[in-house]
Amino acid sequence: MLTLEHAQKIVAAALAASREKGLKPMGIVVLDARGALRAAAVEDGASLERWRVAYGKARGAISLGVSSRMIEKMAQDRPYFIGALGSVLTEGIVPVPGGVLIRDPAGAVIGAAGASGDTSDNDEAALLTALGAAGLAS
Repeated sequence: MLTLEHAQKIVAAALAASREKGLKPMGIVVLDARGALRAAAVEDGASLERWRVAYGKARGAISLGVSSRMIEKMAQDRPYFIGALGSVLTEGIVPVPGGVLIRDPAGAVIGAAGASGDTSDNDEAALLTALGAAGLAS
């Protein structure tokens, strides 16, 4: 189970990793296995809807059971499939890196996290660093 404490650690660690790497202001969102919001933060200076982009990355990951990096590949390989998801997943998804599954030490999916603010690769890297700091994996 993804606890509030875990979710808050992920947010704090992702923001710390972003600052350490000198990334642009970030939005971080953590969802549990049901897709319910557990924790979120948006840094000063981030654009108004930055959190929604982070949410879309995390939402896509938890909805499809793969990272948003894999969803990007699906979008390239099967654009009609990803395009059609808008009629099924009404809150939408963002099919670029920066959304990762969260796994417990046994490997079970317990949630997803999304980050947005810098390049997609940097967004994802901040999350992976954060998961490690929280004792979790992707």
